[in-house]
Amino acid sequence: MDQLELTTRQFGSTAAKYLTSAVHAAGADLERLVKMSARLRPAHALDLGSGAGHVSFALARGGAQRVVAYDPAAEMLEVVALEAAARGHREIHTQLGSAERLPFADSTFDLIVSRYSAHHWLDLKGALSESARVLAPGGSLIVIDVLSPEAPLMDTALQTVEMLRDSSHVRNYRESEWRAMLIGARFASPSVDRWKLPLEFESWVTRIGTPAARVAALKVVFDALPAEAREYFAVAPDCSFVIDAGWLETGKVS
Repeated sequence: MDQLELTTRQFGSTAAKYLTSAVHAAGADLERLVKMSARLRPAHALDLGSGAGHVSFALARGGAQRVVAYDPAAEMLEVVALEAAARGHREIHTQLGSAERLPFADSTFDLIVSRYSAHHWLDLKGALSESARVLAPGGSLIVIDVLSPEAPLMDTALQTVEMLRDSSHVRNYRESEWRAMLIGARFASPSVDRWKLPLEFESWVTRIGTPAARVAALKVVFDALPAEAREYFAVAPDCSFVIDAGWLETGKVS
């Protein structure tokens, strides 16, 4: 399978779990999106790599007039459509596709949000260029994702466990990498807010359906991490740990 097939199969088979996942269904960042939507009242918003639709629901709650939940996994979009109907969000629409090829006209959206999706994209630079194309002048791009540490040891450790846990993982990017790629795609240098995101090991591997052999390998890797990495990620005896997450906010350079 190629990367897109791997991602769609991986998340298509686990779609329902992401609707109820505590990591994905709640958080101060979602409440912040509700408030942002209430302030901006975007006419057209894009939930890029929507997964189970938590960004779409937050934007709709805030008052966005139209929200497109866009994802490569049809099963994820089925979950979004059913839940949107259950919540009475008629302003939410679904569309299938990859982040690197957006089937929308130039300057379509006032607001684009991607949450915990970009680390699966094979061509992030291409996806950012496409985002810049479909974002209207004066609009905002919000990226919420795991941020890899700048220190090479910590970066290597994080990418290793992420790939073992989820074979569709591409990369968690450093803040410096995000800043360079956004500027390269003709966005302004982003403002960045960071926080610590705790991950409970058992639910972390169960949610994505990590095979038993890889779960065993993950435990070996966590046990073998150097002391500096174990301290940085606050690795617990049960292999639960803490990572960095961030909110990057920017707009197009005129």
